[in-house]
Amino acid sequence: MKVRMQKTSAQANDCPQRDRSATKRYEGVQTFMWICEDNFAEVPFDKAHLLELILSPDNLNRAYKAVVGNKGSGCIDKMSCEQLLPWLLANKNELTSSLQQGTYRPNPVRRVEIPKDNGKKRLLGIPTVVDRLVQQAINQALTPIYERQFSRTSYGFRPNRSCHSALRKAQEIVEIGYRYVVDLDLERFFDTVNHSKLIEILSRTVTDGRVVSLIHRYLSSGVITRGLFEASEEGTPQGGPLSPLLSNIMLNELDKELELRGHPFVRYADDALIFCKSKRAAQRVKSSITRFIEGKLFLKVNREKTVVSYVRGVKFLGYSFYVNKGKCLLAVHPKTKTNMKAKLKELTSRSNGWGYERRKQKLKEYIRGWIGYYHLAQIKRLCLETDEWLRRRIRMCIWKAWKKHKTRIINIKRCGIAARQAYQWGNTRLGNWRIADSPILTRALSNENLKKAGYITLTDSYLEWYPK
Repeated sequence: MKVRMQKTSAQANDCPQRDRSATKRYEGVQTFMWICEDNFAEVPFDKAHLLELILSPDNLNRAYKAVVGNKGSGCIDKMSCEQLLPWLLANKNELTSSLQQGTYRPNPVRRVEIPKDNGKKRLLGIPTVVDRLVQQAINQALTPIYERQFSRTSYGFRPNRSCHSALRKAQEIVEIGYRYVVDLDLERFFDTVNHSKLIEILSRTVTDGRVVSLIHRYLSSGVITRGLFEASEEGTPQGGPLSPLLSNIMLNELDKELELRGHPFVRYADDALIFCKSKRAAQRVKSSITRFIEGKLFLKVNREKTVVSYVRGVKFLGYSFYVNKGKCLLAVHPKTKTNMKAKLKELTSRSNGWGYERRKQKLKEYIRGWIGYYHLAQIKRLCLETDEWLRRRIRMCIWKAWKKHKTRIINIKRCGIAARQAYQWGNTRLGNWRIADSPILTRALSNENLKKAGYITLTDSYLEWYPK
């Protein structure tokens, strides 16, 4: 299939770098504002003139910074983020004119499959760099408008809100007596959004038909899968800047319905918990809200995964809940523990060919990131137990890296082991995993020595959040 490129009247082979640049990171960014200066005009930036706000120099300049800062991969037109500025210098007039006249046609998105924990795959749609710029500009203009409408207990893809905020709110609700939850699961939400319904909801707020039409063109732009074009009759593919906002606009209808009925809830994207004071009430809510979602929003509820249960053990954003003396506390969900251990096992694999420094850096990045997210839970004991196992894995990697008997003997002696014992253990026929837990190697590669060598532990990272 012949891939349609972004419309252009000329090719830019060169561009001035750091012209009016504010920082080194955004070389040439201010140049983009400079090439848009002829678009300055006094226009009433209300909902009926939203396109003018979207195409304003300031908004486009912020969108450009965001796209370049994210450093996403190229798409079907092979244009990289580094090539965006030269392209804009050559084609900005044609781009803005086509957007104003309604003749702009977005390119299809590139399909990318990301494996999920359950063995299934999450489908992403990566737009072209130019389409990302336009989507980001639309997102920046619409976000302030819709933020006034969104629920206080909706936390996904919103400014100044996070997973931790959602978890703390859930704790508050449980502590005031709502101990039963409807764990709502929407089946393939991002892939099944009804375009007509979404456009209808958008049109209630966005009165500029040009913007609504542009968004509709993005929704129906199609997908390139393995070089073949597929029409997109439903869904808002994950991967573009506009998709998170559109998902929140759609699910805000659910939020308003729950608020109207007086049900406390917490929603993060398509992951939602609805709280009730009894199991019977939760079952009624499950049935009624399922009818609303499928009958009014034309979305599909996964009836197998949407369950009613006591709050203890419910998985939400990788955490689980439990109640102790009237207080709702957080724990790391068992599936999350399993995934964490599997990742650490991968990072300390004996056959990945990594050197010491690379392995230390990878472990440091992962452990700090994991603790930074899961430090809200009571995980000190988990950290201690995992560290013991992890240090054994590290000793095993080091032992294998030494390979030859002579090298092992020399290195054991350097670690302070007597020559006789070093010779004995250096020539052992025990397996790598067994020798990693031996008294000699535990003494030679002690916890203190590993720490001095730069190997980070989960416990030390956790204590940075909660010092003694």
